[in-house]
Amino acid sequence: MPEEVVFYVTKYGYLAIFILVFLQEIGMPNPFPNELLLIFSGYLTFKGVLFLPFVIITALSADFIGTNILYFLFYNAGAFIMKKKPGWLPLSSAIMNRLSIKISKGGVLSMYIFRLTPFTRGYTSVITGLVQVKPKVFLPIAFFSGITWATVYVVIGSLIGPSWNLFTQNIDCFGNYMITMLVIIMCTVLLIYSFRKKGKNKVNAVINNS
Repeated sequence: MPEEVVFYVTKYGYLAIFILVFLQEIGMPNPFPNELLLIFSGYLTFKGVLFLPFVIITALSADFIGTNILYFLFYNAGAFIMKKKPGWLPLSSAIMNRLSIKISKGGVLSMYIFRLTPFTRGYTSVITGLVQVKPKVFLPIAFFSGITWATVYVVIGSLIGPSWNLFTQNIDCFGNYMITMLVIIMCTVLLIYSFRKKGKNKVNAVINNS
């Protein structure tokens, strides 16, 4: 992580975490991912600098507020924004179309999974707004996915505290590890969902035949 980030998070604690997470969640480009920020924050809880529950609450609050700003912005003015979008906004039509199809087909589960995936988190908030997913559906997903996301990474940082030096020495491989783990988790969840759906279809078929 950049030395400036280490300095500000160590010095300003929860305020720095909130601001950094919030800025990235509303689409502001950062030189490092929020996942690494939360892991470092978790390490600070191991060192006794921060209190783990407060870190999770801070990250969740920043994530929930930021993602809902994007969601409601595109929910209410998505068509106009996409037509007039500035050049720095990283929303290509191809990506938007692919995610729209996947979210529309996968429903709640796909929104939850995409909200946990580093490379699609921000896009998910935008897409759900554009395709007019109702607030009563999106808000619980945003909340519970935020809890999952913040808790997992902060706890990871706390658990690897005793081996922090080893972790930082191999941090370049971290992205590959996380992508692999996310793919495995997503495939597992999708398989479970698929089997449950097939099971329900069989039950419904038996009921209809009888």
